[in-house]
Amino acid sequence: MYNTKHSDDGMMTQMTSLHEERLDFVCRTLKSTGAQRVLDLGCGSGSLLYRLLANEQFEEVVGLEDSGLSLQQARSILAPYLDETPPRVRLIRGSYAESNPALAGYQAAAMVETIEHVRPEQLSQVERAVFGEYRPGCLFMTTPNREYNPLFDLAPGEFREEDHKFEWDRLKFQRWARGVAERNGYEVRFGGIGEFVPDVGHPTQTAFFTRTD
Repeated sequence: MYNTKHSDDGMMTQMTSLHEERLDFVCRTLKSTGAQRVLDLGCGSGSLLYRLLANEQFEEVVGLEDSGLSLQQARSILAPYLDETPPRVRLIRGSYAESNPALAGYQAAAMVETIEHVRPEQLSQVERAVFGEYRPGCLFMTTPNREYNPLFDLAPGEFREEDHKFEWDRLKFQRWARGVAERNGYEVRFGGIGEFVPDVGHPTQTAFFTRTD
């Protein structure tokens, strides 16, 4: 969730609404691919996984998360699904900047509001692991659009969360994503989530990567 230290109740409500809208949008996007086996890279406390598991289309869902606390929360939220026999969901502690052959071959993947938590010097490691080794059939990524931050009453250079290592404007995000796609055999198209404002864009920007091989 975004930092709301400058916000009144109306702004907090707006940010909460965007959070829910974003998760619903990602879930619909993954469903539209027809995928049955899905990775949630940086799954946090399991909010997207919970939505995916409510749909019978998704037969195998894997959440990868580096934070032990977040995984503990996810296990609590997803307890009914983890108790299924056999369970459709697995939770793995680890980083998507690291090699993990067990994560290769999935039909679809999501990276929701997580890339901005990566240190810039680690982005090449993320690219090698996610797009070079895991190589999902498609991947849907969301990240904050820095150009929208003044509308959240944030000061110049202030991030939406204290843990963010960077926040991209639309040009920088698209430049990075196009480079990743070209180097790894993917196509990419861009969009947004939330209220569109001319000359600013959407509060959340998206990239949908699709393998070309």
